[in-house]
Amino acid sequence: MNRKNAATIVTFLLLAGIFVAAVLRRDRAKAVAPDATPRDTIYQMLDAARAGDPAAYVGHYVGGMETQLKQAIAEKGEAGFKQYLLASNAEIKGVALAEPKLLSDSEAEVAVEYVYQDRNEVQRMYLEKRGDRWKIARVDGAERVKTLVPYGTPVE
Repeated sequence: MNRKNAATIVTFLLLAGIFVAAVLRRDRAKAVAPDATPRDTIYQMLDAARAGDPAAYVGHYVGGMETQLKQAIAEKGEAGFKQYLLASNAEIKGVALAEPKLLSDSEAEVAVEYVYQDRNEVQRMYLEKRGDRWKIARVDGAERVKTLVPYGTPVE
């Protein structure tokens, strides 16, 4: 083997190693990213609700909330709870999340605003950090927010 071939092989192996390292780093980041912040947890919970996935939906809750949701699934059945999730999200036109307010290293509060055709509602969610994941521990009742211009109003 001559020097030119050896240099080509070494260069190829070096580039392949860099590529593999980048892929592994990206995959590791994805593994941590799903619930890395309170907002990630809420967005993923909302995605699970829109998809009608009871198991994924309940997986974002902890404590009494998780227990209540599992009981609701047991009473309604998986299919019934799926329909509930789909129906409850059908009217939502959009969602806006405030920046999380960290109450401690393992507790956070997030205001979630739901946009409907005829109204907006704000709900506060309280999350707890369990290991490297945030989970929803408590949810306050929704408060109606006065909107000056209803969703979908034509612009003149």
